[in-house]
Amino acid sequence: MFEKYKDSEDVYIIAEVGQNHQGDLATAKTYVEEFTRLGANAIKFQMRNNEYLFSEEAFNRPYDNENSFGKSYGEHRNYLEFSNDEWVELRSICKQFNVDFMCTPFDEPSLQQLISLDVDLLKVSSFDLANIPLLSKICASGKPIVVSVGGGKLHHIESTIEYLQRNKADFALLHCVSEYPCPINKLGLGFIAQLKQQHPSLTVGLSDHFNGILSGPLGYMNGARVFEKHVTFNRANKGTDHNFALEPRGFENFVRDIKRAPKMNRINNYTEVGNEAVFNKLGKSICASVHIDAGAEFTTENIRGIIDMQAGVPVRESEKLIGLKAKRPYRRDELIDWQEMEL
Repeated sequence: MFEKYKDSEDVYIIAEVGQNHQGDLATAKTYVEEFTRLGANAIKFQMRNNEYLFSEEAFNRPYDNENSFGKSYGEHRNYLEFSNDEWVELRSICKQFNVDFMCTPFDEPSLQQLISLDVDLLKVSSFDLANIPLLSKICASGKPIVVSVGGGKLHHIESTIEYLQRNKADFALLHCVSEYPCPINKLGLGFIAQLKQQHPSLTVGLSDHFNGILSGPLGYMNGARVFEKHVTFNRANKGTDHNFALEPRGFENFVRDIKRAPKMNRINNYTEVGNEAVFNKLGKSICASVHIDAGAEFTTENIRGIIDMQAGVPVRESEKLIGLKAKRPYRRDELIDWQEMEL
């Protein structure tokens, strides 16, 4: 799946809903509809089996926080999860809108549930970089994989790449900085180009928590072709991932600017340059600045540029004219003939 993006101008863009749906299925469906319309190739969610994922102590610890949906951290996390029937509905609406259904399994039971739902893509979170027990099961699923490298040291990244390649996984590797939001001076987008240089066979991308859109086109210019961006309907909503996520207009512009980047970077066809409308209207042609006798040499003193109703020899060709001898006399302000040019 990802091989086709590696050396292409095409991009794959993931709208990361996470749990910004706040545990409400109708809201989650609206995310699918809206962000598909705005250009997402995949809508991504998160799934946790919290009783399996957390220790009893961690599950039951009090969670007195403005973003809490429960008295304990486990209650908070469970509030944000969907039932299997709700996941089936969510999977169905992704098919209805012809967008890839993508999800991060944070544990083995969640992975098995997603496989049973026939998820289109699996996400390996930064927390599970080099988590070989989980990666082995993800590879065995045969699903395309997106891996974020946030918080990973170089040897963690390298061991993950090696493991996935050895298991012939179809994967994209996303540069990521695990700060929420990520300050502009810590985005480290140059690491994308470094990954590309060190692993030219890989498709690389960007999963960023920057609260703006500039990271998208700059990431593209560094070689990113897969992009993951958190989305929300309101940055002021309750929850930890809303304040740095993009609202619909911001996401639309994020997609737009990424797709503009390759067009802006193309080298112009210089055989066509100089024929632009503005030059046809206001381009300067070479004329005699004084009377020039036949046989006199063209110099910087007896020619100049003039805007005329008809186009003559462009003034930018003056270097080719200077030093040649006039084949006929010219009166002041008369355009120089093309025949004078020894082309």
